[in-house]
Amino acid sequence: MTNDLLAALVPALPLVGAIILASLRRKLSANVAGGLATAMIAGAFVCSILLFQGFDAATGGRTVKLLDWISIGSMEIPLALRIDALSLTMMLIVTGIGSLIHLYSIGYMHDDERAPTFFAQLNLFSFAMLMLVMGSNFLITFIGWEGVGLCSYLLIGFWYKTPEYNYAARKAFVMNRIGDVGMVLAMVLLFQRFGTLEYATIMNVASGVNDPLMIAATLFLFIGATGKSAQLPLFTWLPDAMAGPTPVSALIHAATMVTAGIFLIVRSSVLFELAPFTQDIILWIGTATALLAASIGLFQNDIKKVLAYSTVSQLGYMFVALGLGSYSAAMFHVTTHAFFKALLFLGAGSVIHALGGEQDIRKMGGLKGHIKITFITFFIGTIAISGLPLMSGFFSKDLIMAFAFQRSPVLFALLLIGALMTTFYMFRLLFLVFYGKYRGNAHPHESPLTMTIPLMVLAVLSVVGGLLNLPHLFGGHEAMKHFLATAADGIRFEHLELSHATEWILMGITTMLVCVMIYIAYGRFAQKATLEGNEADMPFFKRLIAQRWRFDELYRALFEKPYGWLSTNLFSIAEQKVMVPIMNGVGEAAISLGNVVRKVQTGNASFHLLAMLVGLIAFLIITLMSN
Repeated sequence: MTNDLLAALVPALPLVGAIILASLRRKLSANVAGGLATAMIAGAFVCSILLFQGFDAATGGRTVKLLDWISIGSMEIPLALRIDALSLTMMLIVTGIGSLIHLYSIGYMHDDERAPTFFAQLNLFSFAMLMLVMGSNFLITFIGWEGVGLCSYLLIGFWYKTPEYNYAARKAFVMNRIGDVGMVLAMVLLFQRFGTLEYATIMNVASGVNDPLMIAATLFLFIGATGKSAQLPLFTWLPDAMAGPTPVSALIHAATMVTAGIFLIVRSSVLFELAPFTQDIILWIGTATALLAASIGLFQNDIKKVLAYSTVSQLGYMFVALGLGSYSAAMFHVTTHAFFKALLFLGAGSVIHALGGEQDIRKMGGLKGHIKITFITFFIGTIAISGLPLMSGFFSKDLIMAFAFQRSPVLFALLLIGALMTTFYMFRLLFLVFYGKYRGNAHPHESPLTMTIPLMVLAVLSVVGGLLNLPHLFGGHEAMKHFLATAADGIRFEHLELSHATEWILMGITTMLVCVMIYIAYGRFAQKATLEGNEADMPFFKRLIAQRWRFDELYRALFEKPYGWLSTNLFSIAEQKVMVPIMNGVGEAAISLGNVVRKVQTGNASFHLLAMLVGLIAFLIITLMSN
């Protein structure tokens, strides 16, 4: 099998799976549909592994042209795939983590009457993300970009009989469309400058630091990334995306949609290196997002909402790395985060499954003795995201913080505060769910093997994932950085110049403070199980944070209510009192005119001959007079 065929099969397999499942959704059982969907995405994973094994990074990659697509004047855009280090990395994440999530979904969705539809949409989601990361040009990426937006809408609102879930799906769709406008405008500017949308061509010829057009194009690309990757101010859709089934949450947060923005910026890293102004904006928005989301996570009581704000915060760290020009560090954290965040979400799903749908952590407790596999794997995910030494999150997050310290000790301190808040709310979650006495009413039970096997695999990856880019400080060779450098030219500008002594000191400080936060969380939530009361009883500032800094209320006041008012009044005034009378008047006038004119049609042949003669004479007179 040729490499070109393997490349085509990677997105084709989940697409075929989606088509088959959608066509036969009324005839297939949940298990058969889940098995077929899992086989399709697993097949794509195998093809990705074969491509990776046969890939020579020294070549820099190649373009696989499937067919000629758009040819309008000077615009030539083929339907083509780009196979290089960056796309291969993302392909392995999407298909590998995606396969585990599909397998997990067989157990999680086995009682759902619409399970075949769910698996069809899950396959379609994977196809769209693969097109996004494999496209050889911005337009192919944009097709996948819109595809994941559509699929997120379908899957977030999958249980559509609940109005709140439909609202969450619409919210995600609309907020992503705002970001997509930026993506479209960026493509227009780039085509105007370069006459093409092919990544390879644009990155090879791009030049001109602080060129106004380049600044504008990168700002628009960042706006697009802000929508997909949930950064300020377009972040509020992601926590609400928890309305969908838990496997959907895992897929969105770990393997697909939210990583699209980081991928886009890394793919376009040369352009961002030419726009330092844009990089600074990315840096500080990422920092603000990381801190804001982490603070909200401190007081959430929904197990999935805690993890959702954790994702927003971790995405902020990735954008900080992008703003610092540390593209390999951002991709390294994307990879490790995929491991432990998928683990945490699927672990949360296992807890919810064990408790018959309960998601309030205040009604849990003492579960470690009932669901031991879930507890052990969730514990591993918790220490990985907290960045304890030798875990995957330790290496990737500390690399970002090292670059931050090199830029500014103040920036490092801010990110350290965010990391400490992450540790606190994650161990608060762990202790309230698994330690102390059980505070619920259900009878906890461990999940089936289809759910626990993915947990165990992800737990192993969360432990060893740091080896992918092991730093020189630990005897490694930063393999991932050197591999990605063959595809993302911006990586060649990365330079971490801290001494080993400084790095050890920074890691020591971070680790010591993380352990202090764990100790504090243990005392409050494991030994005493301190539970938050009603929001109304909280002090004002604490209540403000628990209410998500009231961003939703702010957006509702600034956008939803004025738009609703405008729509209502346009309907009641402009339409009902202006347009309707006009349209009715036109219709009535036409009817009246018809009633008058039709009287001419008498049916008398003599009259018609006379009328025709008069018309002919009038026509001749007009013609003669005009000459």
